[in-house]
Amino acid sequence: MSEQPIEGTRASRLQRLKDLGQHEWLSPTQWRRRILFWTGAVVVGLAAVFFAKAADYAFELFHRVASHGWWVPLLITPAMFALLSWLTQGALKATRGSGIPQAIAALKIEDEGFRSRLLSLKVALGKMALTLAALLGGASVGREGPTVHVGAGLLYTMGRRFGFADPTAAGRFILAGSAAGLAAAFNTPLAGVVFAIEEMSGAFEHRMSGTLLTAVIVAGVVSLGIVGNYAYFGDITASLPFGKAWIAVLLTGIVGGLAGGLFARLIVPSANGLRGIVGRLRARQPVVFAAACGLALVLLSLLSANGLYGTGYAQARDILQGHGDTGPIFGVLKFLGNIASSWAGIPGGIFSPALAVGAGLGDNIANLLPGADTSAVVLLGMAAYLSGVTQAPLTAAVISLELTANRQMALPIMAACLLARAVSALVCRVPVYKALAENLIAQYEEERLRRETPANEGENA
Repeated sequence: MSEQPIEGTRASRLQRLKDLGQHEWLSPTQWRRRILFWTGAVVVGLAAVFFAKAADYAFELFHRVASHGWWVPLLITPAMFALLSWLTQGALKATRGSGIPQAIAALKIEDEGFRSRLLSLKVALGKMALTLAALLGGASVGREGPTVHVGAGLLYTMGRRFGFADPTAAGRFILAGSAAGLAAAFNTPLAGVVFAIEEMSGAFEHRMSGTLLTAVIVAGVVSLGIVGNYAYFGDITASLPFGKAWIAVLLTGIVGGLAGGLFARLIVPSANGLRGIVGRLRARQPVVFAAACGLALVLLSLLSANGLYGTGYAQARDILQGHGDTGPIFGVLKFLGNIASSWAGIPGGIFSPALAVGAGLGDNIANLLPGADTSAVVLLGMAAYLSGVTQAPLTAAVISLELTANRQMALPIMAACLLARAVSALVCRVPVYKALAENLIAQYEEERLRRETPANEGENA
């Protein structure tokens, strides 16, 4: 009779030890995944820093060559646009555009073939190389979206290679890689987390919170260790006192929302109207059409004091710091230059070019408000336009604050971003990254149906 309680106690102890061994802090599987996440975040951080340095060098090389005469870009830019269009017709098709829609689509569709097609190591390396080529050719594109794509691809590939084949687990690698990529690209860790929640997933699982934070922190530490602690646009001490100057919030919110929504609407494919005509021309002669877009960018640049080439970072910084010489219509011209580069379908992001457009528009609005701090209005214009383009007001607000190390403008920036998002939705109902991702998903569904239809018809016969 006494042996039964002893056996029960032993069984209970063994069960407790077994449960303890399965605890997330003692589980070998969980630790393997954590180490893989941390290692992957280090790789993403290193890739982001290398990509940033290489992008600066590529554009500087273009700038030096183009300085030999106004006619030089007429030879270089259309030819590079045509070459990139030709290179992205086949296996490297997934490298086109920003890269963020590809990461979102891969996150939504739990199909290994689809994900590998968008996020393979070949695509990640191709994305970096071709975006650098675009900047070498003077394209009006950024590197931040491509860095998100590369980060998602690197972490997804590592996860698959080391045994995390479960679709849900793979999705976590994609999400963490995307957040780490944006954080390392801009040196904005908080924006990386907010971007993953607001733009990529639309939700925040409790189990993912630690994974995201550690991936972003590790990637950020790598970036800080190499390039130091810096604000992307420098420390901006602008402020906007409550009162009449807050008219700037209203104006930048409305203008940024309308312009951002229009940009988003124009770059999302459609079968109707102007976008339908553009889509048909691009489908018929993609290489020739891309060359024409490159020529349009060069001709527009001739109207600007400093040109419209590259990310627009230098122009945005100069306008923000109050010593820019970009001309009175830089914002409008950069807007059109970004459209030309996006329509060409070449690799490259829209984050930095969008900030440059916003800076130009904000400078125009500041001229209407002599009593307001010009730098503050320019900063509002940048945040509002970015919010209008992406319809992600939290990401736009946080990234603008971190890029300028400015906390005094938190409330005005958030107000302008929320207003811009509401106005933008009147022009473009679906956020641009979501709309582009849905197009990729729709193409996948069409391909899947085509593959399944012959088999179904054979079975019916």
